[in-house]
Amino acid sequence: MKALFPNAATTDGVTVRVSVSYLPEQSEPERGRWFWAYHIRLENEGDETVQLLTRHWVITDGRGARHSVEGEGVVGEQPVIEPGASFDYVSGCPLATPSGAMHGNYRMVREDGAIFDVEIPRFSLFAPAVLH
Repeated sequence: MKALFPNAATTDGVTVRVSVSYLPEQSEPERGRWFWAYHIRLENEGDETVQLLTRHWVITDGRGARHSVEGEGVVGEQPVIEPGASFDYVSGCPLATPSGAMHGNYRMVREDGAIFDVEIPRFSLFAPAVLH
């Protein structure tokens, strides 16, 4: 699992695993645009069903500029994750630099109505060097 998802963090029984891929076919370095896809797996290792309500991302580019993104759910869903189950999704991030990083948190709610935040581990975004 570590090789497929090198970045992971566990908060209150919910593990967030992240894998990232640079997408050269969607990037235009000559126009100052680099693009990555990231694959997230949310694993409910607790005893109660949880639901993802919102997301909060902090995206930092290679110049240190920070951009905050907040919204409901992920990829148009507010997934309900039973104990022992997981939810996967893939999304993307463009940057104006060939490197950067992302981290954040998901706001979740348990069956009993308790709301808690789950850490999204920091992961780096690096475009491979292009040799001419």
